[in-house]
Amino acid sequence: MLKKIKIPDATIGRLSLYSRYLIEAHEKGITTVSSQHIAKATGVTPAQVRKDLAYFGEFGTRGVGYNSKELYNYIMKILGLDKRWSVAIVGAGNLGKALSQYKGFYQRGFDIACILDNDPKKVGKKISNINIYHLDALDEKVKELKINLGIIAVPAQAAQEVADKLVKAGIRGIINFAPINITVDENIILRRVDLSAQLEYLTYYLEEA
Repeated sequence: MLKKIKIPDATIGRLSLYSRYLIEAHEKGITTVSSQHIAKATGVTPAQVRKDLAYFGEFGTRGVGYNSKELYNYIMKILGLDKRWSVAIVGAGNLGKALSQYKGFYQRGFDIACILDNDPKKVGKKISNINIYHLDALDEKVKELKINLGIIAVPAQAAQEVADKLVKAGIRGIINFAPINITVDENIILRRVDLSAQLEYLTYYLEEA
């Protein structure tokens, strides 16, 4: 049995950038693009574009380029964005509110199905027309709303407990915005978004400059 090729995380991130450029090009009436065009628009090299795409097959015509809409559709399918995904946000604080109001999620195929919190003052209300339920209703809402993905937007001390609840409810894909490392089983896909770490990355290179 052939071993499945492990695709680098950086490649997946770049595919997302490529798809955004491609749909913009298509909407502007640009039907054919080259690896040079994609590279210039996304800040990488043409060789890197070709290498990233080569993980998934052969695209385009040598000497001609890629059909912008066709390549966009291919990449969206690769990313699993040829269908819609139902998302639950846990945490109705400032971050949870901001995330629920971000229109980019819907545009890319993600539907915020509900928000969950354990604050009685917030439960029963809505944010951007999205219902806020008590965290105790998580299992029920995952089944009822067919939720696929979870976003953790709670204080650090509550993040692990929330992650455990999400996994127990059947969620296999989680984004953690809490400023703490959490642990999950190997079959769970977990991504951490540490905003302060990103700022520290910038300050390091500013000091080095």
